[in-house]
Amino acid sequence: MSQDKKQADTPYDVVVVGGGAAGMMAAGTAAGRGCRTLLVEKNPRLGRKLLITGKGRCNIANRCDAAAVIASTPSNGRFLYGAVSRFPPEEVIRFFEEQGLPVKTERGNRVFPQSDEAKDVVDTLARFVQTSGARVKTGTVTGLCMEDGRVTGVLLEGGGEIPARQVIVCCGGLSYPRTGSTGDGYRLARQAGHTVTALRPSLVPLVAYGQDCPAMQGLALKNVSIQVYDGKKQHILYEDFGEMLFTHFGVSGPIVLSASSHMREMEPGRYQILLNVKPALSPEQLDARLRRDLEKHQNRDFLNSLSELLPRKMIPVMVSRSGIPPDTKCHQVTREQRRGFAQLLQRFPIRIEGFRPVEEAIVTSGGVCVKEIDPKTMQSKLVSGLYFAGEVLDVDAYTGGFNLQIAFCTGRLAAQSVTSF
Repeated sequence: MSQDKKQADTPYDVVVVGGGAAGMMAAGTAAGRGCRTLLVEKNPRLGRKLLITGKGRCNIANRCDAAAVIASTPSNGRFLYGAVSRFPPEEVIRFFEEQGLPVKTERGNRVFPQSDEAKDVVDTLARFVQTSGARVKTGTVTGLCMEDGRVTGVLLEGGGEIPARQVIVCCGGLSYPRTGSTGDGYRLARQAGHTVTALRPSLVPLVAYGQDCPAMQGLALKNVSIQVYDGKKQHILYEDFGEMLFTHFGVSGPIVLSASSHMREMEPGRYQILLNVKPALSPEQLDARLRRDLEKHQNRDFLNSLSELLPRKMIPVMVSRSGIPPDTKCHQVTREQRRGFAQLLQRFPIRIEGFRPVEEAIVTSGGVCVKEIDPKTMQSKLVSGLYFAGEVLDVDAYTGGFNLQIAFCTGRLAAQSVTSF
């Protein structure tokens, strides 16, 4: 059978593999352009990972310009220029509003659904796919069909084959494997001859040395600031302000997850988090505050005088780190001890041993090498008709809605680049 005859008999112009953020955007966009489109998702419901993003609230975008998105993408941000320029944050936000989803903007220009329900985002995208005319099939794609340097369809688990003239791979990464992100896209890319760069966690909790963090397990701090110190290069590489959490293994929470994405050359002990639990006070103001508290509780043990200054779980750790004997009477605390304690409150060091496993990360860093992808179309430079979008690519950003922006704009660009026959 001739190639032209095969194409004439092919039931689909495009098969989209993966029903997450990038996949739903791609499938709805392609079908809306008149392409006969099939979306294949391994889970019985679309957008399973989206349901747990942003603590179940789903930070869909960041209200900023395209340049800010690229600047917030440390891994191959320039590769995104074409995709973000064609579908910038304001267009993403407008898309959801036009699809009937009211949104709101919070601190850091983060955009959420007004309902604070990730389910509403998933339902909006699923409805977009349905109303566009795309078909949805539950199944697992195990391989690509290729002939003469072009893709001709996909293979399904169990031996079935779906012929297609074009395939968009949107399988996500390795993070949260229970949602279906198990690295399928990397296997498909390698089958097509693509390079997959080293995979590691990003936006992930951090393991700390010692027992201080476990001693404070469950303690959530608000309105604190951190600095990330790189001991190898001997400089501060990141600063942030917000919320964090102590865990049985170390630290987590929004500012810690953001910090982790800057620790791109992780080695045990290389990085330290310097925590300031009183960032609103100058050193002089904090010293004056301590002096007043010590005078107020002058006959108490030092350990028992800090309940108005620090959370209960933090007090024994801070006192131990300070070197001040816990049974020292407040009136016996020297000026040097008081000032040293104040410095500790504003520069509490947490030595980092490493990342938690990639399965616990919000996103996977690394993926399909972008040098092998056309940034103007998201098409493979190695196999005609094969496209990649979303987390499967070696592109990842900081927290704040940037990673979903990447998924939406690359998925849309791939779908705008495929053709109907």
